This record gives sequence, C-alpha cells and structure tokens, in this order.
Amino acid sequence: MKKILVIGIGAGNPDYITMQAVNALNRTDVFFILDKGPAKEKLTQLRKDICERYIQNHEYRFVEATLPERTRGVADYHGAVVDLNLAKEALFEQLINEQLAEDECGAFLVWGDPSLYDSTIRILNALIKRRGLQLEYEVIPGITSIQALTAQHKVPLNEIGDAVEITTGRRLAERRVHYGSNMVVMLDAENSYQCVPGDEYEIYWGAYIGTPDQILMSGRVDEVKAEIDRVRAEAREKNGWIMDTYLLKRI
Repeated sequence: MKKILVIGIGAGNPDYITMQAVNALNRTDVFFILDKGPAKEKLTQLRKDICERYIQNHEYRFVEATLPERTRGVADYHGAVVDLNLAKEALFEQLINEQLAEDECGAFLVWGDPSLYDSTIRILNALIKRRGLQLEYEVIPGITSIQALTAQHKVPLNEIGDAVEITTGRRLAERRVHYGSNMVVMLDAENSYQCVPGDEYEIYWGAYIGTPDQILMSGRVDEVKAEIDRVRAEAREKNGWIMDTYLLKRI
C-alpha cells in the first residue's frame, strides 16, 4: 500500500527540524512540493535545502505543483473554502495516483506543524473516507511559528494559569475573540491588530520567522501599530509576499 508522511518542518529555520522529522525525510521517496503565489520560489527552495541538508544515502525526487487559490472578495467565505479544499483534494489524488508507486513512500513538507491552520491532514482524510483512496499516512509534528515567535521575543505564551486564544486576523477584525485572554493571531491580511484597544495590549510581532528575512517588533499596540503597518507594507513590497504572526498580551 502507498504511504504518505505529513512532516512538520518548522517555521523556516532548518535548525527547527526535529530528529523524528529527519528520520521521516530519510524514509521518503517522493516529496510533493506544493505552493502558491509569489512565495512559491523561495519556499520551494527552502524545502529542497532542508532535504539536501538532512537526507543521507537515500535517493529521492521532487514533484512540484501549484496549489489552487481561494476565490477572494466573495460574500460566502465558508463556501469559497469548501470549493478550495475540493480542488486541493483533486490535486492531491492526481499526484498520489500518478507520481507515487505502490511500494513507495511520499511526503508533504508542511510549514510549522500540520495540525495548525493547515489543510493537509483534512484533505488526506477526505481522500480515504470519501474518495476511497487506498493509502496509509503518518503525521510528524513540527515547531510552529508561534513557538518560534515567543522564543525570538523571549516571552511566555500565557500568563500564570491563564488561557491563550489562537485565532485569525479575520476573526479578530470581526471581534469574534475573547479580549480577556492573550491572543495569537495568524493569517492576518488586513493589519487587524488595529482593532484591539491599543492602550490595553502589547504586541509581539514577527514576519518571516526563522528565515534570513526575519523581522521582529514589539511594544504597546497604540505606540507601535503605525510602524508595524509601515514595515509590513515595505516587506510585502520587497518580497512580493509576507508571512507574519503576532502575540497580543493584555497589559
């Protein structure tokens, strides 16, 4: 039976790779490299660099494909995501059927950890349960951008005995969060930290965390938000894309 490994490869620094991930890399025959948009070239090269660094005495090959993108600007966000995942399912099924032999092991290299805001596990489950694809798979955890962010800023994620909320920029902008908790915000395309009471929260912000392009900023939200806006816009213009995460801590 075909085998798939879903390998968390950390937040961009090759040193974030765990020994379990290294062992998984060395079991893999085919690496499916899937990216989209302007980030594709650099992120693809980072994955290849990781393989070159850690794989020893084992032949492997890369299969590259461009992920479909979500239709933006539509009122039905949930419906657009459902359509996107169906398109991803079709792509995954095609790649596994056409590029992976029956006795081979394939792998998807997932940024951060596969359980956090990533669809790979969900799509593989759908392929098995709904489409009847015959395969086995394992999940290898990775260091998330959240862990890398707090390590770089040298701050704890939570207060003593308190909760942490992990959410998206969309939910923060729509005020569907619990303002009493520390909040980690991911997938924020609209600078949604502008929505929180600026004199009540500190922000610990990072972009391209773990990579040579890493940028870090912190301070009280009302004092640094304009500068984060400026730096964020400049970084997006320079690189053509941006991946950032931030922690909001109540003062």
